[in-house]
Amino acid sequence: MARVLSNPASLPSNGRWSDFGVRLGSALVLGPLALLALWHGSWAWSLLIAIALLGLGMEWARLAGAHKSPFALLVPLGLLVVMAVTLVAGFFYGFITLLGLTILAWRCGGVFLAAGVPYAGIGGLSLLWLRLHGSAGLNETLFLVVVVWTTDIGAYLVGRVIGGARLAPKISPGKTWSGSAGGLALGGLAGAALAAGGHGIYIAALAPALAISFFAQAGDLMESAIKRHLGVKDSGHTIPGHGGLFDRLDGFLAAAPLAALLVLLLQGALPS
Repeated sequence: MARVLSNPASLPSNGRWSDFGVRLGSALVLGPLALLALWHGSWAWSLLIAIALLGLGMEWARLAGAHKSPFALLVPLGLLVVMAVTLVAGFFYGFITLLGLTILAWRCGGVFLAAGVPYAGIGGLSLLWLRLHGSAGLNETLFLVVVVWTTDIGAYLVGRVIGGARLAPKISPGKTWSGSAGGLALGGLAGAALAAGGHGIYIAALAPALAISFFAQAGDLMESAIKRHLGVKDSGHTIPGHGGLFDRLDGFLAAAPLAALLVLLLQGALPS
């Protein structure tokens, strides 16, 4: 979702684009690496998810104020254990381990530290399952990636070009209704176009694409609410121009479980 300046009139006219170059540079480096891992699948995708979960766990421990406590590594290393169990024993046991880690984190570090376990873990395991569960995994995961990325890019650009009323000023003053609508429309159309395979728009794919786009934006807004509650601007400084991993992956963490659920319920009805 788009972020605009809190007082655009007080800065030069190009101020709202001041972070565009850095964001673009980071995307041009990390985007192809993620797509390469997605295309390869297997160990490459698993490694990418493992790195993401480790980083997300470290960021959450810092946000929870546990990074200097004896439990600093409980969430990041615990998430790696969850993933290892998943790859060895299957997703059922992976989610059981995730539940156990959540309870352990709650007993050791409190409710907020524990909340980060399902927040990162469910999304991470959903992304892992989508890609690895069958022959359609590549197309199903690519559908998710294209919709979320297009939603994010569309909201960013439309919000800066059009501006206008703010979506949730008490949570994230930079998000606008125009950016949200633009991201939703472009994300939905991108998914439907991808499903059509270069032959226009596949109407049946529009509904799941719009749903995924909506959840991605809801995930962005939820992460903004968490940061607002904690009084921080970014979840970290891992990715130049984007902040931390939660700042970059918030949409995926919310939308990936929905995409996985749609695949399960509709038996592959997500375009592939």
